[in-house]
Amino acid sequence: MKLHADLSYDTFYKERVIAILKDLERQAKAAVEQVLEQAKLQPGDLFVVGCSTSEVGGSKIGSASSVELAEAIYRGVAAALEPKGIALAAQCCEHLNRALIVERETAERYGYEPVNVLPQPKAGGSFATVCWQSFAQPVAVEHIRAHAGLDIGSTLIGMHLREVAVPVRIAQQRIGEAQLTAARTRLRFIGGVRAHYQEDLL
Repeated sequence: MKLHADLSYDTFYKERVIAILKDLERQAKAAVEQVLEQAKLQPGDLFVVGCSTSEVGGSKIGSASSVELAEAIYRGVAAALEPKGIALAAQCCEHLNRALIVERETAERYGYEPVNVLPQPKAGGSFATVCWQSFAQPVAVEHIRAHAGLDIGSTLIGMHLREVAVPVRIAQQRIGEAQLTAARTRLRFIGGVRAHYQEDLL
């Protein structure tokens, strides 16, 4: 009976973990889709994600990095971006000066010069590490100008957004325990009181 009880507990635990990871994947996909609804991005545009898996899991940023959580969030993010042809840029943590992981094709398209670094869960972050492992031809770059982005757990993605950044309010306010901050960007207005603007670019 004891063996049976242990097996039952083990099965319950595994099923619970799977359910949690599936829920994180769903939350991530929903959050990105809600940003995209307002951001008006085009195929080839850049979407930056900063993600603290420590915060997602309920810990202080930088204290409990989790590849397992990162994998679930990556699946959700990719499921939202890939059908629309939008390129993902994964922001590394401060230990890599918030460098970014992108596909080589993306770096070449925008003229971003690759740098030599390999993200790890404790130096770069679990999300960036998972993106490196998942991309076809990953490279690291130091700077980008993304068209929109999602900040999971207050990782500060603003330095990688184009001017002018506009806050995006979304219904999905958390992924796990991490607070979400989202933004899109718009073209700068020029002219004065007599100027007219293209409404579809606002």
